[in-house]
Amino acid sequence: MKNVICSLIGHDYKISKVVTYHVKEYKCTRCNSEMTIDANGKFIPLTPKHKEINSVLNRVHMKRLERSQKLLMIDY
Repeated sequence: MKNVICSLIGHDYKISKVVTYHVKEYKCTRCNSEMTIDANGKFIPLTPKHKEINSVLNRVHMKRLERSQKLLMIDY
């Protein structure tokens, strides 16, 4: 029944996880389908392969943020 509603009026995607500033994961509140943004900025289904890519991307992004914060602390 939930898929019928989404097919008639469209999905209601909400952000479920922020990977980086530009990459986010989305989840439909009605049918629980998951989507993400690819390298070209297109909305694509969130497959296990893309989940792993987003996980690694998030880890690299967080390490860079930590490193830049440490550099800012040293400058002061």
